[in-house]
Amino acid sequence: MLSKDLQTALNNQVKIEGDSSQIYLAMASWAEIQGFEGIATFMYAQSDEERLHMLKLIKYINQRGGEALIPRVEQPSLDHSSFRTLFKQLFEHEVFVSKSINELVHISLQERDYATHNFLQWYVAEQIEEEATARTILDKINLIGDDKGGLYLFDNDIKNFPQQNDQTV
Repeated sequence: MLSKDLQTALNNQVKIEGDSSQIYLAMASWAEIQGFEGIATFMYAQSDEERLHMLKLIKYINQRGGEALIPRVEQPSLDHSSFRTLFKQLFEHEVFVSKSINELVHISLQERDYATHNFLQWYVAEQIEEEATARTILDKINLIGDDKGGLYLFDNDIKNFPQQNDQTV
């Protein structure tokens, strides 16, 4: 059975994962409108993945005798002034998510809830990948700079960027 504090913290993470899905979705839509099919495809897939992360948490909370709360969907506030700015925001968001997961792990250890600690290890590993992916993309965008040809090639290449395969909920 989940403690009240841990249930609250896990429900907060449900919202963060839902917000992450919305951020990727907003970026996908923006990229699609700009004509960047590869970036849009990548971002739509990432949005779906973040939603699965949210569902995984919801099911876990409910299975442990808690009550998962479904968060309100909010429109992300993003700066679309440049691709560099957009991807920098994405990287910073992934760092924020990692800190949140680490805090959950800390709470689970404080409460000696080893089942939750074990469950969260998947998220710890996932966030290492998420941050690395966001950092790699940001590095590539920084290398490209304002070169339209480079951005075109990047858009083409990102279609084949490795997607995490965590379709299990």
